[in-house]
Amino acid sequence: MPASTVRRTMYNIVADDLPAVRDFYATLLDMEVIYEAEWYTVLVPREGPRLELGIIARNSDVTPPAAARPPGGGYLTLIVDEVLVAFEQAKAMGAEIIEPPTDLFYGQRRMLLRDPAGTVVDISSPVPMMTA
Repeated sequence: MPASTVRRTMYNIVADDLPAVRDFYATLLDMEVIYEAEWYTVLVPREGPRLELGIIARNSDVTPPAAARPPGGGYLTLIVDEVLVAFEQAKAMGAEIIEPPTDLFYGQRRMLLRDPAGTVVDISSPVPMMTA
């Protein structure tokens, strides 16, 4: 039997305050809303790969009960051109920064923060090449 073909890729964040989480990602990463209802919002990057970031009401009838609990055991990673730009924007927004941009052994510069719904977010970019 042939494998199923992936048609869309999305990650849903369960939130109590949808507008706060929407505004967090729209402001921090210049994402745009492509769908919005009282119980669900979908954002996408204005440029780049097509990832859909859904924000769904915790008390929605379609939110799986197992997902309605506060997040834990996972994190959302978003790769950007320059993490230092996102870091400055996060500071200006008053975002909860867990870890400032840090160069890691595998060639990425990463910052960790928490969105208004409590999701841990890893925003990373390649470490610039050093020149001699």
